[in-house]
Amino acid sequence: MTLDIAGLVQEREGGDLVAPRGQLVPLLPAGHAALPEIVCGSSVDGLVVVGEASRALEALPRVRPEIMGGVKLCYLDPPYNTGERFAYYDDRRDSDAWLNDFKSHLEGLRPLLASDASVWVHLDDSEQHRARVVLDEVFGREAFVGTIIWQKRLTRDSRKAFSSMHDYIHVYAPAGPKAWKRVRNGLSDGGAFANPDGDPRGPWRSAPMTVQAGHATPSQFYTVVTPTGAKHEPPAGRCWTYTEARLKELVAEGRVYWPRGGDGKPRLKRYQSESGGLAPFTIWGASEVGDTASAKKSLLREFPSMAAFDTPKPIELLERIVGIATDPGDLVLDYYLGSGTTAVASQRLGRSWVGVERNADVVERFVVPRLVSAYRANPAGGIGLSRLG
Repeated sequence: MTLDIAGLVQEREGGDLVAPRGQLVPLLPAGHAALPEIVCGSSVDGLVVVGEASRALEALPRVRPEIMGGVKLCYLDPPYNTGERFAYYDDRRDSDAWLNDFKSHLEGLRPLLASDASVWVHLDDSEQHRARVVLDEVFGREAFVGTIIWQKRLTRDSRKAFSSMHDYIHVYAPAGPKAWKRVRNGLSDGGAFANPDGDPRGPWRSAPMTVQAGHATPSQFYTVVTPTGAKHEPPAGRCWTYTEARLKELVAEGRVYWPRGGDGKPRLKRYQSESGGLAPFTIWGASEVGDTASAKKSLLREFPSMAAFDTPKPIELLERIVGIATDPGDLVLDYYLGSGTTAVASQRLGRSWVGVERNADVVERFVVPRLVSAYRANPAGGIGLSRLG
């Protein structure tokens, strides 16, 4: 039994071999996992496994031992159980059977996760409310971090009572949201930083030094005297962020900016070197991370002669998720790989990755060619292909 990857082209790029046109990847008999065949490069930093999710989760530690306790991010975009039939998969199942498989897969995932990992589960209204209960059961309610609302479409669908324009992405971290916040990355801070006073700590920008007074202590209400002698009280309903003693310390450290030539209210200097990025919002618009239509158009440009993959996710969406949840070199897992966007995003961002897809036709038509293109654009590490017999 073989998987034809005839669309690949033989060439060397920086000494790395891309598999030759017409090469057949050998598959082992049923019940065995084929050792990875290298598709690009000289190693297997990224691995595509052709097989069903539950068997792959069981077999992966044998194929790639470092996956045990090593997965930093697991992004899951399972069939939603919408009751529809699509070109490359049938999305019609009994709800109980769907949930049983979903739970079984999550239980198989648990021993693969790193201690500071996160799991992102992408669903629509069909099963997401029941899936949340299963996620709570497997990882614990205390592992819930948040739910992202992704704007998946911009056009109106008049066939139903409401035109659905969003999906849900439930985020869980086994270590809990507070611990995970310390390791997750913020979004790029696009604000302007400057250094007009030559501060040795580098570029900075200023922020107000008042907060709402609802939980203030008496020590946060006092008169501020500026370097020029001007006096300021906190605005109505607000108080100073810091006590008078702490403000004096910040002034001595050179961390306070006085606007209006020294007459203005104090502002805290926030340095670019200390910026950990912005906390992501829970609503992600199509203008930021793309929508389903833009993802389909992108795939059609890559594969104009093929039937469109029905439910692709935009590369911008996956790059944001991978960028928030991992650092370069971390391991990303997706065992509902589909057209391969998670693997492509991970390859582009310099992460190791493992993707599992049960449909060999989808792997041959979409996943492998997309990954070869991503490798050529960023020839870091190598890509392997394995098949569960």
